[in-house]
Amino acid sequence: MTHTEIEITAELVRELLQDQHPDLAGRPVRLGARGWDNQLWRLGDDLAVRLPWATLSADALLRKEHEWLPALAPLLPLPVPVPQRLGEPSERFPRPWIVTTWVPGTPADRAPATRATEAADTLAAFLTALHRPAPEGAPAGRDRGGPLAGHAEGFAQQLAWAGGQGLIPDPDAVRAVWEDAVTAPGWTGPALWLHGDLHPANVLTADGTLCGVIDFGDLFAGDPACDLAAAWILLPDGAVDRFYDAYRPATDPATRRRARGWAVLKALACISIGEAGVRGRPGGKPTWGPPAHASLRRLTSTIHPSGSPAPNR
Repeated sequence: MTHTEIEITAELVRELLQDQHPDLAGRPVRLGARGWDNQLWRLGDDLAVRLPWATLSADALLRKEHEWLPALAPLLPLPVPVPQRLGEPSERFPRPWIVTTWVPGTPADRAPATRATEAADTLAAFLTALHRPAPEGAPAGRDRGGPLAGHAEGFAQQLAWAGGQGLIPDPDAVRAVWEDAVTAPGWTGPALWLHGDLHPANVLTADGTLCGVIDFGDLFAGDPACDLAAAWILLPDGAVDRFYDAYRPATDPATRRRARGWAVLKALACISIGEAGVRGRPGGKPTWGPPAHASLRRLTSTIHPSGSPAPNR
């Protein structure tokens, strides 16, 4: 992470709006959140301003959202932050920024879903609607949506680190899930639209179920298993079967196996970020750890005594 040298304040946001979108400049401005790539500032009750602050890649991700998400948003059954305006780099702020609709709710890393049936059905409906063939020219994933084998080195490093820190009770069980996923047949269907980053901080909840999805910066076309991993990351115990029963079209066993591999990768990454937060390190987010640990527990609890993951799960 490389924080911007310009301090982002409510005054700066108002000045940027006055320069480029003066009809919005009179709205109240207050900090909403500081995310991994962007800061989010509330703009009145129904809009938000997102400005890159911590990663060099954030500029391209914001422009991608602005280009592609407005056409997809009306097709989705959950609220998403629909881009309304684009702010161009200027002397005040040398990076692009966007104005989007505001999506109410609490991030799932702070308020996990608890109503298993409702959450499973809601996630299945959302991904069923999103996972449609992407048009020619759709963006490709930065490092997701392709063969899992390309992540073997990263998986080994993350597992060794987490195991060495005593953060994973049974590294061999985690490795068994991964190895089964890597050996599963690859995706042979069309490249489908994917969110690409469905971790708990990017999904909102209310009343125990999912109520919105945010941060489409990683939107791309690829293997749906990358998104289907979210069932293991976001849903409470006992909900994964319900999710797969509701998701359409019905998935084949190979896709479910690959989804488990993507879930392991996501969980290990979130455990690392969560532990950094516990230790007060830059970029750490302590709330990311508990849902990741719960996900690994669910994934490894389906291991048979033989050491092989349960089929179709």
